[in-house]
Amino acid sequence: MSILKNILKILLPFAFGLGILWWMYRGADWASFWHSLWHEMNWWWMLFSLLFGITAQTFRAQRWKLALEPIGERPRLRTCCDSVFVSYAASLVIPRIGEVTRCATLKKMDGISFSKSLGTVVTERMVDSILMLALTALALALQLPTFLHFLHTTGTSGRDILGRFTSTGYVVTAVSVLAIALTLLILLARYTHFKKGRDIFEGLKAGVMSLGKVKNLPLYLLFSIGIWASYYLHFYIAFFCFDFTAHFSPLTVLLIFCVGSYAVIVPTPNGAGPWHFAVKTMLVIYGVAEAPAVMFALIVHTVQTFLVMLLGVVGWADLNFLPVRKQLEDVERQIIN
Repeated sequence: MSILKNILKILLPFAFGLGILWWMYRGADWASFWHSLWHEMNWWWMLFSLLFGITAQTFRAQRWKLALEPIGERPRLRTCCDSVFVSYAASLVIPRIGEVTRCATLKKMDGISFSKSLGTVVTERMVDSILMLALTALALALQLPTFLHFLHTTGTSGRDILGRFTSTGYVVTAVSVLAIALTLLILLARYTHFKKGRDIFEGLKAGVMSLGKVKNLPLYLLFSIGIWASYYLHFYIAFFCFDFTAHFSPLTVLLIFCVGSYAVIVPTPNGAGPWHFAVKTMLVIYGVAEAPAVMFALIVHTVQTFLVMLLGVVGWADLNFLPVRKQLEDVERQIIN
């Protein structure tokens, strides 16, 4: 039964994501897609945007190291970076496994307490959620007047927007919202399960409370802002790759970025499916034709996912060359003696 349960955990997110992708691209002109990818897209802008995909993960590793120090854990920065790289790639195979993967990697390589590091990851998620809500509020406050003006000048009404949704679109939206709710319930259930073990709970508690003991809290917050600024630039710069999106203002892209970020909460590999649907829908609302809108979502997501895979391979390879801390300490001790 447990084997079947684990198989379903892997297959259901893939099936859900692939189902949405099939629905969105079932009538796509793939010849046009390849032509857009190699002849119409500006690859220099795309390569520039990928730099911020790297900085986002690097900032996350630096912030994680900073959070572990107050609870007596001092991992190597190199190990933190490799662990984060591998964790993102692992989540492409099994959604939400990344948090466990990077904590397990840090324990194996540097002897860091798994429960304490997991506690700091829980804290990270809390901080990220607050920043995401703040970004969304900012985007709505700054972009809502422009958005309403756009609807007024183009003669687009709320009924027109809803009319662009097919019956399948409503189903996808409803299922995505349900998936988010189920994910939150599963996380809550896992937290309750962890509480059953006193040692594990104490480790989690220490990790969560570590934020209040961070020596350089401004630097921690700066890394947090840097993570989300990098995510945003990773997405925003990609708009310059295509003529039909290059004119979008930074605030407009910020609103689309926020909508896409919530879609990623749905447990599919790297948000595949729900993210495409969310971004495509926002682009269509802002006047982009549906065909280029779906191609934009597919190309950007594919390239960015490839970066996650590449960094995962780099992190995994580096970990194989990186000595385990205990072995390293033994070598240093022998040298001193």
